[in-house]
Amino acid sequence: MAELSVDLVSRDRKVWSGAATQVTAPSADGQIGIRANHTPLLAVLRPGAIKVDTAAGPAVEAQVTGGFLSVDNNLVTLVVDEISLV
Repeated sequence: MAELSVDLVSRDRKVWSGAATQVTAPSADGQIGIRANHTPLLAVLRPGAIKVDTAAGPAVEAQVTGGFLSVDNNLVTLVVDEISLV
């Protein structure tokens, strides 16, 4: 299965970075799911839960207060205002 490269960062630090099979996040238009080879995308995030299904190991889950998400060439970048890992 193809993988995504994911960077999850807050205003002041890198929270997590690595390979993943899927990312779900709360966009302003509703919950969004990202898998490998997704079309390029830029979305505003609303408060809610982010989940990164890692390629190896447990999923990364967090609550965020907002931010944005970008997708391009299997690279997903989530920049969040405030984050609390679950």
